[in-house]
Amino acid sequence: MFQHHTKLLLAFFVAILFADASCVKDPSDALPSIADLVVSNPDFNTLEDAAIQCNLVFALSNPNADDPSGDFTVFAPNDKAFARLNLLNSDDLTQLKTDFLTQTVLYHVSNGNLRSNELSEGNQSASVIGITRRIVFVGNDRYINGSKIIATDVRAANGTVHVLDKVLLTTGLDIVQSALALRDTHVFKTPELTFLVEAVLYAELAGALSASPGSHSFTVFAPTDAAFRQLGIDLGVSLEVPSDIRQLPKDVVAAVLLHHVVADGGKFTSEMNQTRIKPLGGGTDLSIAKFSNGDIAIGGRGNNALAKAVIPDIHATNGVVHLIDRVLLP
Repeated sequence: MFQHHTKLLLAFFVAILFADASCVKDPSDALPSIADLVVSNPDFNTLEDAAIQCNLVFALSNPNADDPSGDFTVFAPNDKAFARLNLLNSDDLTQLKTDFLTQTVLYHVSNGNLRSNELSEGNQSASVIGITRRIVFVGNDRYINGSKIIATDVRAANGTVHVLDKVLLTTGLDIVQSALALRDTHVFKTPELTFLVEAVLYAELAGALSASPGSHSFTVFAPTDAAFRQLGIDLGVSLEVPSDIRQLPKDVVAAVLLHHVVADGGKFTSEMNQTRIKPLGGGTDLSIAKFSNGDIAIGGRGNNALAKAVIPDIHATNGVVHLIDRVLLP
């Protein structure tokens, strides 16, 4: 699936390590090849580890053969960005399936040379895998999806690098297929969202959440398995395995699930800040706390504490999914 993009990724991984302006030579000098600068920046060790995990060489500094300019634009997450996902080293990266990891890093790469003055509010930026990303302004700060651009226009011999504070995530699938991919270990090597998938199937909501992008796009707050288990403890019921969901009335499960879905076109964290939003099931609004340091927290009327987005900003074909650590109660 990814062989077509191999030469793009080879150049990408050498480019991302050249994401510090201190590496740029005096304009009177010819720019050094990206390959010469691979080891010069210690802030991108996790990306280097990712290249190794994918069995891809990162020493190439050739021009982009798929673009007339010969250039790439790379949105490069630094080590701190990976640390937000508890991905600190090569051992942590082994918890991800290689195909998903490869798709993820390619999502950070564009053909051509996209300078910062072209990153305008609302623009859609296409990645080399054909999935677009959205440019969002929050005050004077610029984001791509929910990731803040913390350095721009770092020049390399074969393109431009912009540095991010969060990893861009996409599944290339619709919301239901994304949840199934997590359940069936196509993303992590351990299953996740097993309770949520069971609840969606039980409540017969899979069809609605599989709508094509032309029909509806959603923001979905997806409780993790740990969130459902904690809910069982809070309510004094047994939610030890996903099938335990079916002990609850179907209409109650459906109402709770619809409290996690917003038909708003799909919003990234950068687009939600101290707002109240109406869930698809109606009733009491969800409250969104102040957007701070790339994080958001969400409140439901029946919750004593806010839910935190533990893995935010997962771009699906028909919306955006945020994995949260609590079930939101109407």
